Amino acid sequence: MPAAVQYIIIPLVKVVLIQITLLIGVALTVWLERRTAGFIQDRYGPNRVGPFGLLQPVADVVKLFMKEDIVPEKANKFIHSLAPAISVTIALSTIAVIPFADPIQLFGSEFKLQIADVNIGILYILAMVSLGVYGVTLSGWASNNKYSLLGGLRSSAQMISYELSMGVAVLGIILVNGTFELDTIVQNQAGWKWNIILQPVGFLIFLTAAFAETNRTPFDLPEAEQELVGGYHTEYSSLKFALFFLSEYANVIVSACVITTLYLGGYQFPYLQTFGLSPVLVSILQIITFLIKIFIIVFFFIWIRWTVPRFRYDQLMVLGWKVMLPLALANLTITAIIVTLLK
Repeated sequence: MPAAVQYIIIPLVKVVLIQITLLIGVALTVWLERRTAGFIQDRYGPNRVGPFGLLQPVADVVKLFMKEDIVPEKANKFIHSLAPAISVTIALSTIAVIPFADPIQLFGSEFKLQIADVNIGILYILAMVSLGVYGVTLSGWASNNKYSLLGGLRSSAQMISYELSMGVAVLGIILVNGTFELDTIVQNQAGWKWNIILQPVGFLIFLTAAFAETNRTPFDLPEAEQELVGGYHTEYSSLKFALFFLSEYANVIVSACVITTLYLGGYQFPYLQTFGLSPVLVSILQIITFLIKIFIIVFFFIWIRWTVPRFRYDQLMVLGWKVMLPLALANLTITAIIVTLLK
């Protein structure tokens, strides 16, 4: 195979396909959230644009595109424009290391169904998550608005606090599997050896931290409209606001991908390889399995948003520092002891 095809064309095709799929997933998640909210609140939700309102997200994008882009007179205009670009770039980049199926053989070469195959996939995800705070914090500061600034400061404190618990929870996965590589972690969960069974406490900690990292209810204090108008994106309109909107829902989908990969067996369908199917068909079924698991997690995110009330900010910080972090450290300690004794 020519080097140009192997190192340029194929990675570029992977990037385009996966990013387009992610953006379509964002549009469908917006539709699903609005329809689910309507069902929970005994109303219809979007049902006019397209069949069952499926084209409503497209109409929303067109509407936002046609709106005027308003920037406060005393805002830092460069940072004001840069902040939503940071948020959406981080959201779309995190999915790069997620494996979607076993490698397949085509034209005598092995193709991995992920954008980037790196042996430190977990560290990459944690690094990208930690960078996500910059977009929100800078947007609040650059707007020159006290409500926006307070929302940005809340977000930075919240995300840093819950990143600690998330990172410590992931250390349990690393101890159990002995690797940072996501491919190996998924393969170790073949059959029913899912990490949610081996690390149930770590799963609950990671799931809770994922809610906080994505600013979803009951952790949406950076956007608390009763107190902060709209929070960090109060001074944003048109496509800049749309980028924040896109990054939030992309983060939800990517969080579902990470949770599925680390704790729910990834693309593994128990004993699928024993059915004697062709490798290509196995890969297709694995991708479908992965998408079903993602859908379940995303729906859980939506369901919680329209069911559980928002925390007070002091309750949020107490939960992060006095409950989740000690629990994560205890889980890590017990896991280390068990792994050492079983060696």
